[in-house]
Amino acid sequence: MTSWKFRVGVAMAAAMLASSAYAADMTVGFSQIGSESGWRAAETSVTKSEAKKRGVDLKFADAQQKQENQIKAIRTFIAQGVDAILVAPVVATGWDAVLKEAKEAEIPVVLLDRQIDAPDSLYLTAVTSDQVHEGKVAGDWLVKTVGSKACNVVELQGTTGSSPAINRKKGFEQALAGHDNVKIVKSQTGDFTRTKGKEVMESFIKSSNGGKDICALYAHNDDMAVGAIQAIKEAGLKPGTDILVVSIDAVPDIFQAMAKGEANATVELTPNMAGPAFDALEKYKKDKAAPAKWIQTESKLYTQADDPMKVYEEKKGLGY
Repeated sequence: MTSWKFRVGVAMAAAMLASSAYAADMTVGFSQIGSESGWRAAETSVTKSEAKKRGVDLKFADAQQKQENQIKAIRTFIAQGVDAILVAPVVATGWDAVLKEAKEAEIPVVLLDRQIDAPDSLYLTAVTSDQVHEGKVAGDWLVKTVGSKACNVVELQGTTGSSPAINRKKGFEQALAGHDNVKIVKSQTGDFTRTKGKEVMESFIKSSNGGKDICALYAHNDDMAVGAIQAIKEAGLKPGTDILVVSIDAVPDIFQAMAKGEANATVELTPNMAGPAFDALEKYKKDKAAPAKWIQTESKLYTQADDPMKVYEEKKGLGY
């Protein structure tokens, strides 16, 4: 006779298998921008980890920061008949045609960490932070920190045409509005990379009395800030003191810079966009319940007062 415990064990195992079978049957294509920053690498790592944890077959494509590569990858995913597509769009425009193809194939598309200029009927949802808010948090911190002091700000923008570059600039400028003593005097793209961030900062310094006319640097991501910090040091100035440094992302290396007094503040962008994305897809596949068109992630300000090395260790555990 089969024991009661055995029957319960079999039933529980069957229930667990049934609950995970749906996720295990799901194949998802992921078109990633590239690996231009530490944050981007962490997003990729977390996405792969989330997929593995859920039993999702993830097909990964690195676009090397080129939209044409992303469009090609999406069309490949459509041809393969994947169940869903995740895309972190390199720029905001030029997506209508390929997303219409995905819609016609009845493949839901989820945007990760960036928005696009296209009808929202072409994608299921977007999992992003409020990038305007991120820029405003950075600007509010600077305005409060400098008080009534005159402050010339240089800005390292993200990739031209990308939603973070557009929105993080917009939010920062909103914070500066009405504070005539704080103004952006130079602004140029650093393409979200350390190398370009250093290069552009060097030119800012050369054209600003050796950097002496610069009060603060605002970088649209931490990687550009880290590159700029090196340029500031090489110019014989003290980053974090002679030139205040505020940026966005909260990657581990910016906390090391904070611990050394070389950076002042950063606004966190979580790399875990995939968790909420997979949650939305699983629910949609199961009961066809369409999620909200925007799933917002949290943003948080960190400063030198927040035990930078402790945060550094916590961040390293996320796959940076």
